[in-house]
Amino acid sequence: MSLSFDQMLQNYADLAVRIGVGLQPGQRLMLRAPVECAPLTRLVVDKAYQAGARLVEVLWGDEQTTLSRYLHAPRDSFDEIPTAAPDYLLKGSERGDAVLSIYAADPDLLKDQDPGLVAQVQKQAQIYLKPFSRRISSKEINWSIVAAPVTAWARKVFPDQGEDEAAQSLWEAIFRICRADRPDPVAAWNEHLDALKQRRAYLNGKSYAKLHYRAPGTDLTLGMPAGQVWLGGTSHTPGGVAFVANMPTEEVFAAPHRLEAEGTVAATKPLSYAGSLIEGFRLRFAGGKVVEATAEKNEQVLKHLLDTDEGATRLGEVALVPHSSPISASGLLFYNTLYDENASCHLALGRAYRICIDGGETLSDEDFLAAGGNDSLTHVDFMIGSDAMDIDGITPAGDAEPIMRAGEWVFEA
Repeated sequence: MSLSFDQMLQNYADLAVRIGVGLQPGQRLMLRAPVECAPLTRLVVDKAYQAGARLVEVLWGDEQTTLSRYLHAPRDSFDEIPTAAPDYLLKGSERGDAVLSIYAADPDLLKDQDPGLVAQVQKQAQIYLKPFSRRISSKEINWSIVAAPVTAWARKVFPDQGEDEAAQSLWEAIFRICRADRPDPVAAWNEHLDALKQRRAYLNGKSYAKLHYRAPGTDLTLGMPAGQVWLGGTSHTPGGVAFVANMPTEEVFAAPHRLEAEGTVAATKPLSYAGSLIEGFRLRFAGGKVVEATAEKNEQVLKHLLDTDEGATRLGEVALVPHSSPISASGLLFYNTLYDENASCHLALGRAYRICIDGGETLSDEDFLAAGGNDSLTHVDFMIGSDAMDIDGITPAGDAEPIMRAGEWVFEA
């Protein structure tokens, strides 16, 4: 029997609290949400208190006020950032609060704005929030991101539909992909997370020295550091709290060696970044660094991203996702990295997760870099997978073993 919209929305809010952020009884929750998502936000607050939250504080956001700044604020004011919400995130994460973000954004919000100003604001915010980002990437606290439709995003995904119909269609896709349409969504998620655990265990047992990618426009070899740790699905804080950082999630991921990327890679989906869509872009790597970057659309935005710092020109994540994932099978382009990255194998420019190198959480910054980990103010995923992607693992002895063919796993985990 199919579930009603209200029941699926209840399931989705419950999954965000129980499976996503893994909220613990007596724990405080920082909940970030756009004002357009107030109904879901209120439902999540209810679920959080029912799960035993000590206090839930909502940090509201509004894209239209963000856009207003770019339209009307003095041009010399863009090296400043609003600090009320960032200060609370810094204090709350230091205290051990859980963090749940409801992501709902217009992919084209800032497409007509000066990319230099956008990059300036992005960088200042990243600098200010670096301690928070460090806690997130080290899994020091339990955190998660889920998505919800807003009008502009829904119309982008379903351009031939009216506002209400598009929003309904996007909700239906989200419920299906996030398993909120199942009679027992928690059980469905646990089964899925077990399958990801088996995939990452296989790869950890292999400890490949390199990965070799081949697809139209892509011929890329990535070195893998000694002590590599493949992760995916469930994460754990140092205190053992289980959480799922991204809902949905279909990936297993690790950190490539920051100095050992060679070759060319072509993006297979647009990248929604800083309120703009970067489309048709290619990167060429030598010595682990991007030495050439081109894009058919918004190339300047891509170059501002790469100019964030030296680490932004290097890779911090390699993620494997089968082409048959539910997001890919939907046939939809979401213009939202949270979803599109889980439809496709992807890489990330910038900061590596420290827990992707054995003992990385305890290493100094210098030792983490020496071990092959990358550091940066930014971490931006971009999609490279397709049904034409072949990936080999190269053993320390130099033998090539197939990992994926035509975008699908070839090993039994």
